[in-house]
Amino acid sequence: MEHPDGSPDKGTVFSETRIFQCGTKQLSLGTPQVMGILNLAPDSFFNGGEIKTPDDLLLKAEKMLEEGAAILDIGAVSTRPGAAPVSAEEERLRLFPALKALLVRFPESIISVDTFRAEIAHECCALGAGIINDISGGQLDESMHEMIAKQDAAYILMHIQGNPQTMQISPSYSDVTSDIADFFVEQLVKTELKGKKNIILDPGFGFGKRIEDNFNLLNYLDAFLSFGLPLMAGVSRKSMINKVLGTTPSSALNGTTVLNTIALLRGVSILRVHDVKEAVEAIKLVAALNQSGLNN
Repeated sequence: MEHPDGSPDKGTVFSETRIFQCGTKQLSLGTPQVMGILNLAPDSFFNGGEIKTPDDLLLKAEKMLEEGAAILDIGAVSTRPGAAPVSAEEERLRLFPALKALLVRFPESIISVDTFRAEIAHECCALGAGIINDISGGQLDESMHEMIAKQDAAYILMHIQGNPQTMQISPSYSDVTSDIADFFVEQLVKTELKGKKNIILDPGFGFGKRIEDNFNLLNYLDAFLSFGLPLMAGVSRKSMINKVLGTTPSSALNGTTVLNTIALLRGVSILRVHDVKEAVEAIKLVAALNQSGLNN
């Protein structure tokens, strides 16, 4: 695969330095890092409603940071299949107090905000968010890319087919890996994002994909490395695990760790997870495996 500009793979600032700018903070990706999920929506598919008070939020965030999370990802709108839409005003009411509280309590931490609305993303950047995590890759708000291109915050460009209300209604692809690579090319070249360096790619496991699509993506994740951008995988406790193993989200930790390990072996730089400790352990074990190969 060529770079989005059509040039051969010659590396990028990211691939050479492994230092990634997230607003006013820097993230080292010399080794993979963990993004801990903090769900503020009461109807998220896993542990929705678990965070009820500011103290709940801060205690959970503190635990994730102590276990090794490099990024905290907060989202106020459930994006599970068929989730009910949430107004922008309701999203603000859930999101802004949480973001402010986290930045006050953990000022050195990198906070990612999970939103597809450009206006809310802009306000979060102004408050100090280091990353905007857009499940739609700019498809659900046409002004997102113009806005984020002007920000120092990093941008997670994720692929989705449809929207959370429609995405699992008969999704289809010619070839899922190639189709998503084409989507990334189009978004990176034909939009205002062209030239922005601090972009993270996320193929969007479970977002408008069949079970076989998800595993095809997992198997060929390293195809996206030629973009020269860090790659994120979010498979934590998702249906691609549960439909194969017969588990539920609450019993899918072991399956999550298995798939996280495969993603790491395919070159992923960030694991987005509900369970930080286990993801950090997977990273350490894969690092030991890779080091063993270098020493032979």
